[in-house]
Amino acid sequence: MISAYHSHGSVAPLAVEDNPPALSEDIVWLDMVDPTPEEDRHVEELLGIGIPTRMELKDFEPSSRLYIEKNAVYMTASLVFGADGDTPEITDIAFILTGGRLVTLRYADPKAFRLFAAAVCRQPAQAPWVGKMLLARLLEAIADRTAEILETAVLRLDALSKEIFRSRASRRPPQFLEDKLADIAAHHRLISKVRDSLGSLSRMLTFLLNVPQIHHHPEIEDLCRTVAQDIATLSEHANFVSGNIAFLLDASLGLISVEQNAIIKIFSIASVVFLPPTLVASIYGMNFRHMPELDWTFGYPLALFGMVLSAVIPFLFFRWKGWL
Repeated sequence: MISAYHSHGSVAPLAVEDNPPALSEDIVWLDMVDPTPEEDRHVEELLGIGIPTRMELKDFEPSSRLYIEKNAVYMTASLVFGADGDTPEITDIAFILTGGRLVTLRYADPKAFRLFAAAVCRQPAQAPWVGKMLLARLLEAIADRTAEILETAVLRLDALSKEIFRSRASRRPPQFLEDKLADIAAHHRLISKVRDSLGSLSRMLTFLLNVPQIHHHPEIEDLCRTVAQDIATLSEHANFVSGNIAFLLDASLGLISVEQNAIIKIFSIASVVFLPPTLVASIYGMNFRHMPELDWTFGYPLALFGMVLSAVIPFLFFRWKGWL
C-alpha cells in the first residue's frame, strides 16, 4: 500500500492502476507499507530512483544502509515495533529524500508512524512540509516514541522490583521468583532491541547531518542536531535500564538460591533432630532375649521420654545458635 501525503495535510492512496505520468507537486511524502513488486516499480518510474528490496534493507553494511545515489539520499534505520505487546520486534525502514519529497519504505507499522501521520494531517495549510522537514520531524516523533517505550519499561521494572524484594513474610515460594525470571527476560529483550534501534538512529542522524542538502536549511539542521542529542541521551538511559535489569536478574537468582538453601537447611536440621530419637527407637526395637530394660515397669514411657528429650535438646541448641 502507498499513501500519498499532500502539503495541505490531506492523504490519499496511490494506486498502481491510476498510472499518472508524474506526481502532483503538492505530494511531499510517499509512505510505502509492505509494497508489492508492482508498487515498487511504479514509484521507481514516477520518481526516477531505485527502491530497495526487502532483503537489501536487512544489509548491515553501513555503505548499504547510508548512501547518496542520483541526488537521492538513502538511509535505513532499525525501529522497534510491538513494544506494548509481549513480543516486541525490530524492523528495518528506509528513508529516501528525493526531489524535495520524503519516501519511507517499511514492512511493519511502528506506532511512531501512526502518530506522525495523524500530526501531518492536522497541520495547517501554510506549514512548510517539505521532505527534509518531514524527515526531521518524523525522526523527532520516533525519538519521542522511544522515550515513551523506555519510560513505560522503567515503570514496569520498578513494579517488578517491588514484587521481587518484598518482605520475606509476604514473599511466595521460590517458584514465584522463578516465574519472575521470564518477566525479566522479556524486559531485557525489549531494552536490547531499543538499544539496537537507538544505535541505528544515531548512525543515521550522523550521516544526515553531513548531507549537503541539510546544511542549506538551518532550521532543519538544528532540529536534526536536537534529535541527535535526544538519541544520545536515550542511549545512556537505555544502558542504565539495562544495568538495572542485570541487577534484578542477579538478585532474583540469588534470592532463589537463598530460598532453596533455607529449604535444604530445614531438611538437614530435621534429619539431625530426629536422628537421636531414631537411635533410641532402634536400640529398643532389637529382638534380643536378654535386655535388662524389657522387665522394667516404666520402660516404655521412659523410652518415649528419652526419644522426645533427645529431639528437644538439639532443637533448642539450634535455636540458641540462631540456625533456625
